[in-house]
Amino acid sequence: MLERLDQIEAEGLAELEVAGDEEALQAWKTRYLGRSAELGRITESLRELPKDERPAFGRRANEVKGALESALAQREAALEQASLDRNLTAEALDVTLPGRRIVRGRLHPATQMLREISTIFAKMGFQIYRSREVETDDFNFGFLNMPPYHPARDQWDTFFTGDPGIVLRTHTSPGQIHVMRERAPEPIRVILPGMCYRYEQVTARSEFQFNQVEGLAVGEHITFADLKGTLVTFARSLFGEGVRTRFRASHFPFTEPSAEMDIECFVCQGAGCSVCKKTGWLEILGCGMVHPTVLVNGGYDPELNSGFAFGMGPERIAMLKYRIEDIRYFWANDLRFLEQF
Repeated sequence: MLERLDQIEAEGLAELEVAGDEEALQAWKTRYLGRSAELGRITESLRELPKDERPAFGRRANEVKGALESALAQREAALEQASLDRNLTAEALDVTLPGRRIVRGRLHPATQMLREISTIFAKMGFQIYRSREVETDDFNFGFLNMPPYHPARDQWDTFFTGDPGIVLRTHTSPGQIHVMRERAPEPIRVILPGMCYRYEQVTARSEFQFNQVEGLAVGEHITFADLKGTLVTFARSLFGEGVRTRFRASHFPFTEPSAEMDIECFVCQGAGCSVCKKTGWLEILGCGMVHPTVLVNGGYDPELNSGFAFGMGPERIAMLKYRIEDIRYFWANDLRFLEQF
């Protein structure tokens, strides 16, 4: 039986030398080192030998098994190295070639629109004022002429926190009260950009979080004509000098009188199309004269001061300007969309 062990070792090593791929190595391993291999069966017959022959036989069986396992490991390493060498030769890398240009980041389209709007109003003398996103019920509603149980509160689907009277702001209008209380009785001319939150179903036209830009001017002898002139100048700066505008009567609790501003559809030039829903006009913002109650809550005397306010959604304006069909694109982080800007 010792002679058979020698034969198995010699045959195994010889066959291993000609194994040229992974499949051949796996077949060799099954034949010589697998559970049903002859070497295993011979080893199991050790108990049948006389006791004085068992030590020498067992030692030799272990030597053969070790030699085969060692040879297998060396052959696997040799084949792996040969494969690597072939790949390096076939796919030679020219290290002198220039590397790929690093893709540069860019501003998000919502940020671009926010900056464009801010730049236009900055040229008209408006300062940027940032206010907090978590507000009290009083600042979000009460001080804006919407006391508890006021029906206008139903227009805003509000996120309430666990603390009574604390909400995520539904609009940037609470910033009006903050800036007025900080600067009263001095004149004010500010815009208030920031994120707002409303508990709404997410659709192609609405999101539960969105940017808004609020505008506020307070001082002596401010009229609706000042409001109209400011917003017409803004529309011409953003959409072009030839853009037509119109104001429609509306209602907001914190302004009186109130209006909504439209621009002529820049797709059909007022003829009517799917973008403007056949009306020829596109709504871009709401506005009005600051309500006397809001002025009082902000620390101003409505007998001596007046003011105007407006609010717009940068994402909505971007959708109109660039004909973006789905507001969800702004937050989906799809590079195919973002890289267009």
